[in-house]
Amino acid sequence: MEKKKLKIKYLVPDMPRLCYIDGKSDWIDLRCAQDTDMQAGEFRLIPLGIAVALPEGYEAHIVPRSSTYKNFGIIQTNHMGVVDESYCGDGDQWYMPAYALRDTHIAKGERICQFRIAKHQPPLEFQECETLGNPDRGGIGSTGTK
Repeated sequence: MEKKKLKIKYLVPDMPRLCYIDGKSDWIDLRCAQDTDMQAGEFRLIPLGIAVALPEGYEAHIVPRSSTYKNFGIIQTNHMGVVDESYCGDGDQWYMPAYALRDTHIAKGERICQFRIAKHQPPLEFQECETLGNPDRGGIGSTGTK
C-alpha cells in the first residue's frame, strides 16, 4: 500500500512527535498541547498543538481514545471531528472540543484523542424508489445482546 505524506507543523516546540504505536493500531494519538484544568460542566476547545496539510481528497477523523473518559472525565462534544484538506494553514491548529463531566486536570502531553485519515466519499446520486427490495432486519438492537 502506498504511503501518504502528511505535512505536520508543530505549534508547541516540545510536543512529542506523531507516531504509530507499533502493532497496536493504525490510529495516531493526539496530545493535549497545554496544561488544562476543567470544572464539571465546562466546555473547552483543547489545543492539540499541530496543524496538518492532508493529502488532496482526504479528511481526518478525530475521536477520543478509549481511555479518555476513564482517565480525564471528558467527552468529545462532536463525537467525531472531521477535518478536511482545506484546513491546512500554518495557524489551522487541531482541537478537541471537550465537555467535562467531573473536575479534571489534563497535563500537557497527555494522549486524549486519536485520528486516522480516509478518502472523501465519492459523489452520490439519490434515487427515489417505492421499495428497496431487501428484507427488514428487525430494527434497532435486533442483533441481540450476546
